Amino acid sequence: MLTTRRITLLLVSIATGFLVTYAYKVTQQQEVQLPASFEQREAYRQELIEQQERNKALAEELRAVQEAVFAYEQQLATEAREYEQNVDEAERLRQLIGLLPAEGQGVRVTLEDGDYDPRSYNPNDYIVHERHIFEVVNELKIAGADAVAINGKRLKANSYIFCNGPVVVVDGEEFPAPFVIEAIGERNTLEEAVRLTGGVLDRLVNDRVVVTIEPVERLMLGVAQVGE
Repeated sequence: MLTTRRITLLLVSIATGFLVTYAYKVTQQQEVQLPASFEQREAYRQELIEQQERNKALAEELRAVQEAVFAYEQQLATEAREYEQNVDEAERLRQLIGLLPAEGQGVRVTLEDGDYDPRSYNPNDYIVHERHIFEVVNELKIAGADAVAINGKRLKANSYIFCNGPVVVVDGEEFPAPFVIEAIGERNTLEEAVRLTGGVLDRLVNDRVVVTIEPVERLMLGVAQVGE
C-alpha cells in the first residue's frame, strides 16, 4: 500500500513537470508569432498573462507534490529505522530468553566448595548452594548480560535452580561442583559488577565459597531447551 502511494506521487510529479514545460514552449512560440494588429496583440497579451498564471499555478502544484514526495520519503526512512530497531530488540530478547544461540565477549565465574573446616559442625557451611548461584546470575543480568549458562546449560526465562544434596539441579539436570557460570556481554562491565566492593563477591567469600572470575574474549552459548 505504501509503495503504491509513492508511485502515484511520482507519476503526478512527472506529469506536472511535463505540463509546465509544454506551457512554457507554447508561451515562447506565442511571443515570437505576435501579429501586427493592436487588437490581436492585446488578445494574445491577455492570453499570455492567463497562460503565465496557469504556469505559476502548475509550478506551485509541482512544488507541493515534490514536498509531499520528500515528506513521504522521510516517513519511509523513519519507519525503516524503527523497523530495524524493533528487529534488533526482538533478536536481543530472543537471545535473552535462550531461543537463539549467543556469541560474543563476556565473563566466566567459577564457584567451588570451600575447604572443610573441622571446627564446623555443618557441612553446608562450606559448599556452594543455589542461592550463591542465583546471586551471581542476577548480578550478571543486572549488569547487562545478554545470555547466561551454568556448566554449559543455557538459562531461559523460566529456568529453575535448586540444591539436591551435594549437587545443584538446573532445569531438571544435576550438576556437581564446581559450577561454571558464563555470561555474554561487555566483559569489563560484567567483571566489575561481580567484583564490586561489598557486593556478590564479598558475600560469596564470607560464605567460604571459592570464586574465580575470568574475562573472556569469545564465548559461545547454545540454545536453551524450551521443552524442559
